[in-house]
Amino acid sequence: MKKNILLLLLSVICFVSLAQPLTVKAQEQSPDNEFRVGLEASYAPFNWTQTSPDNGAVPIFGEEGSAYAGGYDVQIAKKIADGLGKKLVIVKVQWDGLVPALQSGTIDAVIAGMSPTEERREQIDFTDAYYESDLVVVTRKDSPFADARNLSDLSNAKITAQQSTFHYTVIDQIPDVQKEQAMKDFSAMRTSLASGVIDGYVSERPEGITATGANPDLTMVEFDEGEGFQTNPEDVQVAIGMRQGDPDLERINEIIATISEDERTELMDTAIKEQPAAVEEVPDGETAESDSDEGLLSDFRNILDEYGILFLRGTGLTLFIAVFSTIVGLLIGLLIGIFRSLPSAENPFSRFLQKLVHGLLTIYIEVFRGTPMIVQAMVIYYGTALAFGVSMNRTVAALLIVSINTGAYMSEIVRGGIFAVDKGQTEAAQAIGMTHGQTMIKVVLPQVMRNILPATGNEIIINIKDTAVLSVISVADLFFQGTTAAGTNYQYFQTFTIVGVIYLVLTISATQLLRLVERKMDGPSEYAMLDELNPEE
Repeated sequence: MKKNILLLLLSVICFVSLAQPLTVKAQEQSPDNEFRVGLEASYAPFNWTQTSPDNGAVPIFGEEGSAYAGGYDVQIAKKIADGLGKKLVIVKVQWDGLVPALQSGTIDAVIAGMSPTEERREQIDFTDAYYESDLVVVTRKDSPFADARNLSDLSNAKITAQQSTFHYTVIDQIPDVQKEQAMKDFSAMRTSLASGVIDGYVSERPEGITATGANPDLTMVEFDEGEGFQTNPEDVQVAIGMRQGDPDLERINEIIATISEDERTELMDTAIKEQPAAVEEVPDGETAESDSDEGLLSDFRNILDEYGILFLRGTGLTLFIAVFSTIVGLLIGLLIGIFRSLPSAENPFSRFLQKLVHGLLTIYIEVFRGTPMIVQAMVIYYGTALAFGVSMNRTVAALLIVSINTGAYMSEIVRGGIFAVDKGQTEAAQAIGMTHGQTMIKVVLPQVMRNILPATGNEIIINIKDTAVLSVISVADLFFQGTTAAGTNYQYFQTFTIVGVIYLVLTISATQLLRLVERKMDGPSEYAMLDELNPEE
């Protein structure tokens, strides 16, 4: 038992040590010599994540040495940075966070396969197009819609597209279409398509080539000329997003103009060939033979070999955020609980201040218990940058968000623990001359800590799982790394099975450790009488 506990503690120390480097790197406004580019790093062949610097990949900010971004967008970004005479810095950002990150100054540009639609132009500026593509529909080969050649052939099909893209709006052009809810990213759409939840999704041709190349069960519907989606020129163009009024916009347009159409085509063809999910061609006359260990187990091993270091760092960061935030949240809860147990002050002014603070604490508790953590993350991380010009480090923001959220819940848990202590003990302590502070510290709180230990354990487990919502601000926790890997290798079941097992190991380990602490605090379950221990005496 002691050996198991020691191994568990060593694992915790290992994970936390892996997470620490991510917390010390300050994420400030971009220095003048840096060109910070935001992208998802999971939208092959435009951009993806890999674990080596092969094929001109660039280190991802905050994950240097373990994660690199590659793809067409990255190669374009390198040319732009060289033309500006600046160092390229790639910042991985979830799709929904790209525009807020740009507006807040966290990044200098969005180079992520983004179309310069009118809606987006109201918020940010765009350069000239650096790529132009056609719209396609990705479906299954065995689907009745696989042979579609015009929009009418897709009638009654269940079609979706990525959230916050113009792809979703063009679905209405399909007659009698069953328009499904927009999905967060391409990983979700590909998984839904493979499982039969949808019949297809709207995409661009490069992504369609990638999807069908990685999964032989999928096919790409390309429409006959004039029979496809009706779009504006800017809808099928891809441009660089910039802050409104950015003085570098014209310079970047001049750089883009120097990249010929042939060079752009060559860059895209190379990206399609080099993407991690690319299927190796088998020479004519040969057949691809299956190895004896090929199958799910082989897939799991390959994923761990390729992305194991990312999962390990994501696990370390997840555990670090969960444990640290629970401890801080507990301290917040104890302080609030003690304050709310204070007797009313006799001085009118002190009593007014006491009520004022009590009201503010009530607002804090209700706000953070009554709103989703994912909303709190967006408001705190991007809101502080937009309102006050403060660009926070993502890990620091994550610790702050989860800590204050946990503190709101823990304050109510502590209050319940205080009420569970018999009032007679408080009265007895006061009768012998103990102050309120002495009574709380020496009599009440020791019992409160034992009473709330199970609830505190639940908060740790909840926080381990809830760090996943922090992916909205691109915190590189376990879920974020899993999403990145799945979006790159297209093996969703295998990847998220590994992620799920890691979460399960973390929660079970935390549960067992907390039960051990409970037993130590309780002492022996039975106290034998002296004469039973020594019957001869």
